This record gives sequence, structure tokens and C-alpha cells, in this order.
Amino acid sequence: IATVAKLKAALKETLARGGALGQVRACLQAEVFATLDDLGKPRPAASHETLLMNELIREYLQFHQYNSSTSVFLAEFSQPEIPLDRDFLAKELHVVEDPCSRSMTILVHSGMLLKTLTGLLWQVISCVQICFIRSGVFDLVNYGQTSS
Repeated sequence: IATVAKLKAALKETLARGGALGQVRACLQAEVFATLDDLGKPRPAASHETLLMNELIREYLQFHQYNSSTSVFLAEFSQPEIPLDRDFLAKELHVVEDPCSRSMTILVHSGMLLKTLTGLLWQVISCVQICFIRSGVFDLVNYGQTSS
């Protein structure tokens, strides 16, 4: 009995290491989602924004070769079988691409842009605060105090 248990453990470890176990689990999950969806009420049609967001997620999963996750995602969210064209997706999201940005997903590139823009915005806010303080419009020493 101990030998059978060791064999099962070794087989499970080998399948997990090779990725086959994860693929089987993902396929099973996708089938369960599909079956449950068939039993439930039909999903409403996805909005244009939802379709675009789901495509960003699909592109990210496929870029990193998360094939099992992609199959579960597609089954659960009923995305079209054929992905949207990257150029179309970038145009719809107003993302300007260059050779460097094409080496990453649009989602990652957009996140980097957002981080950069947020950093610039904080710099502008800091400059405005400094201008207000220097001009006396915003006096930190007497802030919140009323004169009697």
C-alpha cells in the first residue's frame, strides 16, 4: 500500500511539474463553468468597454502563455473565439505604440503610462502648492486658524 501511495505522489508531482495537471484542472473548471452557464439564465451582452477590458486580460494571459487560465477565462466570459487585432485594440484605447511598447502587453504598457502620468500630476500639484505657499495664498503656519 505504501508503494501505491508513493507511486501516486510521484505521478502527481511529475504531472504538476510538466504542467499537465494544471491543464486538466483548467479544462475541468472550464467545463464546469460552461455547464453552469448552460443551466443558468443567459448572460447579457457585454458592453463595448467590457469587451475591450476582457481583450486586454486575454492578451496578457496569452502573452505570458497562461494557457490554462486563458481557457477558463474564455469559457467564463464568453469572449469571441478570435481575439481582437492588437492595432484595433490600441486604437480603441487611444494607446500610442512604438517598437518598445510592442514588446509588452497593452495592459502593461497602459499601466506604465498611467503611472508616469500620475507621477507628473503629483509634480504639478506639488508645484502649485509651493506657488500658493510662496505667494501667501496658502499659509501653512496659520492654516485652519481664524483670526479673532
